[in-house]
Amino acid sequence: MKKFIMTALIALAAMATEAQTLTHTDFSRLNFGCDGNSITAGNQWSKTVVDLLGFATHHNVAVGSATWACYPDTQEYGSASFIGISNGWQPTDDKVEIQKRHNNVSKVHIQQFLAEVENGTYPVPDVFVFSMGTNDTNLGNAAEALKGKTLDEIDLTTMAGGARWSIQTITECFPHCRVFLCTPIQTGSVEHNEQNLKKIEILKEICRAFSVQVIDCYANSGISEKYEVWNSRGRYLKDGLHPDIEGQQLMGRYIAKEILTNYF
Repeated sequence: MKKFIMTALIALAAMATEAQTLTHTDFSRLNFGCDGNSITAGNQWSKTVVDLLGFATHHNVAVGSATWACYPDTQEYGSASFIGISNGWQPTDDKVEIQKRHNNVSKVHIQQFLAEVENGTYPVPDVFVFSMGTNDTNLGNAAEALKGKTLDEIDLTTMAGGARWSIQTITECFPHCRVFLCTPIQTGSVEHNEQNLKKIEILKEICRAFSVQVIDCYANSGISEKYEVWNSRGRYLKDGLHPDIEGQQLMGRYIAKEILTNYF
């Protein structure tokens, strides 16, 4: 009995030590990266995360209106023909603008992220967070996107294929980086939320395949469809889709908590 009690006490002490280590991670020594769309671009929820946890750097390649899915004519970032990225969304016949919009996809964002790490503009990330999917329309399916071990035969014109490409590329290029995926949040539209739920199931399956932690912003961020109005200001969304400053900070606090709890 004494031996059993001693073994149990040693195990508890080890668990306490590990918990203390996790709780007191020095994020000031770590570098943060993220990708997403208009809900992530600039200094929104990600700035709250970086400020709360004290990350050393903030490398954000998110662009408004972005999708996981590529277009048939999406260009390779850094290629001779590459003409840039646009966050435009209003109807246009301008061919250059249309091409730039077709380049506004996660694959191109990640190619830019890798280039900026390689040229020394930013350091290698220790934590990387994806937050995308709201704008995708061609969802595909996870089973098809996950076939095979390489990226050569993926249909990148689907959300599932684009998500696999970006997640696998980050996890392959930065094997010591802790990768998270934030689900789309609830909006002021019931129909839009129904689509988001379908997208979330696909993204969760992709994440399971790569052992990527899912942060459930849809269910747990504190933003609810019941208090939001499509195309009008609600409790946390300024137009039924995009968080206002208070909503950005609310998301950031939740995401920071999840990273703090699950980083190892």
